Amino acid sequence: MINENLMFSDRVNYFNSQLSLNVSLPESIEALNPFIDPATFETASAFYNKYYNDNNNRKLILGINPGRLGAGVTGIPFTDPKRLTEVCGIPYNGKLLHEPSSAFIYEMINSFGGPDAFYSKFYISSVCPLGFIQKDDKGKEKNYNYFDSAALKKSVQSFIEWNLQEQIKIGCDTEICYCLGLSKNYQYLLDLNNKEGYFGKIVALEHPRFIMQYKAKEKVRYINDYLIKLQC
Repeated sequence: MINENLMFSDRVNYFNSQLSLNVSLPESIEALNPFIDPATFETASAFYNKYYNDNNNRKLILGINPGRLGAGVTGIPFTDPKRLTEVCGIPYNGKLLHEPSSAFIYEMINSFGGPDAFYSKFYISSVCPLGFIQKDDKGKEKNYNYFDSAALKKSVQSFIEWNLQEQIKIGCDTEICYCLGLSKNYQYLLDLNNKEGYFGKIVALEHPRFIMQYKAKEKVRYINDYLIKLQC
């Protein structure tokens, strides 16, 4: 159980240290838990100690689940190694991988006023705090989302419900929650929230991956949309 008397950073770091998924997963699907690696946990802890060493009550932004090139290696949602080192100034010893979603988020953060200003008000997590990978016949890995199959979604339902309760305990505002993704992630979170009443309101934002892959020429418009909605 998270100690609510600790600093926000301590609560996040404790939560990450306790993460595990003890459920049966569909064939060919594996859980992605970056915190199994002590070096990744140390890297993520340095980030949270830098930006969250306070008792601020923050608004929660929920992505889908960690991906291989961002949170899957840094332990920090939407923060790839390139942004971690070049923008946040946190040391990283692995490859400087690039994740398009992270590039968008940090452009938006820069427009907001920079990491110090943004992270003092917002905490980014995921509906499902651990990611998933699928391996093909040749062993090649690709990202897999919790909603990509009915079987996986059913397997992690209780884990997701536990996660949302814990994110609130970490120190998140329950008046409003922001959801990254306008379709499946939003609909799932909306339905679950209607049932459980975690948050007063869910506000949807277009997912950074969709923007960078399909709407890159309209990136500035989407950044402005984020900035407007985050002032709610």
